[in-house]
Amino acid sequence: MLISYNWLRELTDTKLEPQELRERLTMVGLAIDAIEIQESDSVLDVEVPSNRPDCLSHVGIGREVAVIEAGQVHLSAGTPPRIEGRAESLISVEIKDADLCPRYAARLVRGVRIGPSPDWLARRLEAIGQRPINNVADVTNYVLHELGQPLHAFDLDKLKEHRIVVRRAAGGEKLKTLDGVDRVLDSETLVIADAERPVALAGIMGGEDSEISESTTDVLIESAYFNPDSVRRTARLLGMDTEASRRFERGADCSGVLRAQERCVELICELAGGVATENAIDVYPKPLVPRVVSFRPSRVKELTSLVVQLPEMIRILSGLGFVIADQWADPVIVTVPSWRIDVEHEEDLIEEIAKHVGYDKIASELPPSNMSGEYQPTEMKFRVLRRALNAFGFDEAINFSFIPYETQFDLIPHFSTHKGS
Repeated sequence: MLISYNWLRELTDTKLEPQELRERLTMVGLAIDAIEIQESDSVLDVEVPSNRPDCLSHVGIGREVAVIEAGQVHLSAGTPPRIEGRAESLISVEIKDADLCPRYAARLVRGVRIGPSPDWLARRLEAIGQRPINNVADVTNYVLHELGQPLHAFDLDKLKEHRIVVRRAAGGEKLKTLDGVDRVLDSETLVIADAERPVALAGIMGGEDSEISESTTDVLIESAYFNPDSVRRTARLLGMDTEASRRFERGADCSGVLRAQERCVELICELAGGVATENAIDVYPKPLVPRVVSFRPSRVKELTSLVVQLPEMIRILSGLGFVIADQWADPVIVTVPSWRIDVEHEEDLIEEIAKHVGYDKIASELPPSNMSGEYQPTEMKFRVLRRALNAFGFDEAINFSFIPYETQFDLIPHFSTHKGS
C-alpha cells in the first residue's frame, strides 16, 4: 500500500518526518518496506497485514499515526452538493443474491462535465502510482485511497431501463471489462447487470460498455459491500488483481458504504459540476450488528506485564475508533468499529494497547502464576503412584516433547524405568 506523506500530514498534522514515521509505524505492526523521495512528497510503501484491511487507506494509516502522536484524524469538509429529485424516481436497484452482496447503494449525479482532473488531484494520484483518467473516474480512485471503500461510476444512459440488478451470472455469459478483455463467466460469478446484460464484475472491475466517456452527462455512483470469498474466487478464476478486489476480498467496511459515496458525490459535484439526487437507494436487508467485547483493564498487566493507566488505555482504544460505554465499569464494554474485522476478543484489545505502549517495554520474564508447576486435582492419583515407585527405588525417564512417542526411547537409550541402584 503506497501512502503519500503529504496526504497523511493533511489528515493528521503529523510532526514526524518520513523516516521517523517508518520506525514508529513498524513498531505498531505496519512495516514500511521503503520510502520513495519525490520532488515535493515522500511515498511510504506500507506492508499491511492480511487481517487489517482498514489500513488499506490513508485514513486507516492516519488513525494509527494519530494515536502515536496523541492527535486526531481530520477529514477535510466537503462542499455540500446541489440536490434535486429522489433516486428511486430515476433508477431501480435489485439484489437477487444477497448472500454475495449484503448491501448495495446507488446515487445519481446529473449534468456533469467530463474533463481532466485539477492539478492537485492528478498529482496526488500520480504520487501513489495511479494514472489520472478523467475527473469522475479520478474522484472514485481518490476516495478509494482516502477511505478504503472501492466505488464505481456508470454512465447512466448506457444502463438499459436505468436498472441495476445484482445477481449471479448465467453460465457462459460474457463481459468485456475495462481492460479490454472478453471474460467468460460461470454461474458462481457475481455481476452487476442492467435489465439485459452484465455491466461489471462485482467488486473487481467495470465493463467497457458502461464506462464514463467524454459524452457522459449523468453518472450513477455505486458503493457496496461484496462477500470477500466471492470476490476472491472470481478474481483468482479470471486471473485479475485490482485495487478494488484487494480490498473487498480482505473485507471492506459494510457500514462505511454511504459515507464514502457521500464523499465521492461531493467531490464530483465540486470538480465536474452536476446536481445530485437527494438520497441514495440503499438496499441493505440485514443491517450489520455491531460487535461488543468485554474488556478487563487488569488483564493488560497479567498478559503483557505492562503497567498502563486506565486513561491511557481509553485514549488508545478511542483513537483507534473503539467506543467505550463506561470506562469505570467492570468489565468495560467496548463496541468494535465496523472497519476492524480482526477484533473479536478481549486479547485483541490488549494487543492494540500493547502495540502502542511498546512491545519493547514488555518484560522478558514470564508472568507470575500460582498454578505453574503444581499438580491439578485430576493428577493426585498420579502423584501418589509416583511417590510409591520412587520409594521402591525406581527411576523416572522424562522424554523429549513434540516427537513421535515410539522414537523417544531410541534417542535416549541410557534412560530406564527399571529398579536401579
